[in-house]
Amino acid sequence: MPITILVDGKYFDAGAYKAAPVPMALWSDTVYEAVRTGVSQGLFTVTGALQRNDTKAWLGEGKWRPGNPAETTKVVKKPEAKEPRGLHEDEGPPVLRRGGPEKPKPVEPPTATAEPAPANSQPPKSAAGAAGGASSSSTTAPEAAKAVATQSAPDPDRPVLKRGKQDPQPTSTRETGAHESTPSAKPTTKATTNAAGTVQLIPAISDSSGPDPRPYSFVMKPDEEQQFRKKMLAMAGEVVRERAERSTAGGSGAAAKGPSSKPKPAKANLKQLSFDDVQLRVFDLSNTNEPELVLTGRAHMSQGTESSASAEEYMVTLVVRQDVNGEFHRALANVTDAQHLDILPRLELIDAVDVDGDGRGELLFRRVSDAGSAYVVYRVIGDQLYPLFEGTPGS
Repeated sequence: MPITILVDGKYFDAGAYKAAPVPMALWSDTVYEAVRTGVSQGLFTVTGALQRNDTKAWLGEGKWRPGNPAETTKVVKKPEAKEPRGLHEDEGPPVLRRGGPEKPKPVEPPTATAEPAPANSQPPKSAAGAAGGASSSSTTAPEAAKAVATQSAPDPDRPVLKRGKQDPQPTSTRETGAHESTPSAKPTTKATTNAAGTVQLIPAISDSSGPDPRPYSFVMKPDEEQQFRKKMLAMAGEVVRERAERSTAGGSGAAAKGPSSKPKPAKANLKQLSFDDVQLRVFDLSNTNEPELVLTGRAHMSQGTESSASAEEYMVTLVVRQDVNGEFHRALANVTDAQHLDILPRLELIDAVDVDGDGRGELLFRRVSDAGSAYVVYRVIGDQLYPLFEGTPGS
């Protein structure tokens, strides 16, 4: 799904830029590198462009190659030499041997393709998908021995030229999530679908001169993560109560940005607040060890005697930055409900991605409203979010 294209320092809608006959971002043979929180996930090569009939939005189809090719090559060469050469008596340079009265051992064929595989042989379990859907079938050592045994027995006095010990070829190179357990001829769907079947959106960049990807995740200990979660939920509770008070007073319900005033003391008859579907992401976008925290979830407010069906539900997106002193600064608070999506869309966090190639990460959101959905890119500067790109709803 084309989002934005940067040309001469300006951002344009990638789904409409030079769309004659298809957008420039979806030209054939364009290669995108998929990155998840700054870590490369694979390459996507565009082979064609499609346009939806309902929204007229453009979509690109192509070939998905998971994993880093250079890293995959290292994994294949890694088990090349586990023990010193000459440790076993049958290793070393070629030796010319003549069979004796003992029963000769079955000799493996020089190459795996020289002898046909048995009819009941099966390919390796993880042969497909790990290399972009290309499967490779090779006979293992027991199968090769069985195939040789079915042929005519060799002359026991015939000299045999043999080099070292023939190890069975490894059947897999690298684990790639769903590709290992479910080989498929369409790895694109598997690469973007988790175990529950929901589609995952992975940002992708096409830039021949951009910087090398670096991880944007903030490294923290489990107890530190629990402290972050507790503080973020407390701040989310404050903004939800503020939103509920404005709704009761007939306010507009706009999103709160920047630092807020001190919360009012809780009243005795204040409604109970609970959260579910909470997700906390912690980033280090500028590589300064000052984390940016993004919390998304659903808040429910209800009286103790009311049923859950009559509880008020709010959708919350909270962005907070922690400074070097450990203090939290609220950069964005987006609180809305299903009845006000026309004036206050909800924000869904996609991931952190470097959209301009300066080595600093930005936050990519999907803005959902009654008019449709669109993508927005925010840069965190100080205690505020600055929009770099805002798409047009309708996709």
